[in-house]
Amino acid sequence: MAFPQPRPQAPQLPQHLLRTIECQQGAVRAVRFNADGNYVLTCGSDKSLKLWSASRGTLLKTYTGHGYEVLDVDSSYDNSQLCTCSSDKTVILWDVASGQVTRKLRGHAGKVNCVQFNEEATVMLSGSIDGTVRCWDTRSRRYEPIQILDEAQDGISSLKVSEHELLIGSVDGRVRRYDLRMGQLHVDFIGSPITCVCFSRDSQCTLSSSLDSTVRLLDKSSGEMLGEYSGHVNKGYKLDCCLSDKDTHVLSCSEDGHVYFWDLVEGSLTLKLPVGKAVVQSLSFHPTEPRLLTAMEGHVQVWGAEPEDAAVEDKL
Repeated sequence: MAFPQPRPQAPQLPQHLLRTIECQQGAVRAVRFNADGNYVLTCGSDKSLKLWSASRGTLLKTYTGHGYEVLDVDSSYDNSQLCTCSSDKTVILWDVASGQVTRKLRGHAGKVNCVQFNEEATVMLSGSIDGTVRCWDTRSRRYEPIQILDEAQDGISSLKVSEHELLIGSVDGRVRRYDLRMGQLHVDFIGSPITCVCFSRDSQCTLSSSLDSTVRLLDKSSGEMLGEYSGHVNKGYKLDCCLSDKDTHVLSCSEDGHVYFWDLVEGSLTLKLPVGKAVVQSLSFHPTEPRLLTAMEGHVQVWGAEPEDAAVEDKL
């Protein structure tokens, strides 16, 4: 006699505030988990980058070297290096342990909005308001980029790397996907300026948010629209969107002080998470667990699926 399979558990959403981190670095322009989710990185308008413990919210290190506000950060897969970009038009490669600048790269003609390592951290990619993406070799001493991608007709707002593919969002209203192995460029026309792009965790879909207050899910290979998610406010700011750790939900920041969660398949609003009274500027979802980081003004909030027992945490 066969027993029915147990019903799959509904995915847990990070809706409990675990702690608030007072970053003390001006407005937090971007917040990111590192590669394994054990650390938090915050980019400040006071030109600093800070590294925090995700579990305790304690400051571990401050990195200074940019001449203007820091706009984005990425960590290498082995946590040994960081890369940042800034309104000062530069990209910096950092040594995590020493806090020293390994290399400071100039070449962009305007502020640099986004930066990412490739999977092996052998290349840094930076996207700028000047409309170019520049690829930098992290191991050579050369100060020129190894490649410049200049197909965009306006500023680059967001970029992501997945294996041999590069996803780029631009203010020209297009999402471009470069297949570096095949040497091909695929373009999806959205129409409204793109604020954020990302791949789904299974790399089959792309997600993009734009200034028409809409997040769109596209099939990567066909370009077919799989879902449209709206209800949030995104009209004037560069706000983040992402997928949850298991690709079950679409998330977006909003100018009304909330983070919106939609069911990926149904497109329905599942959760409207109240963060505060200002714009939720940035967010980052934990790579493997239902944990979320949000940034508002000078603070970062850490959210979990269930409240933590403070007493238990103190004993750890």
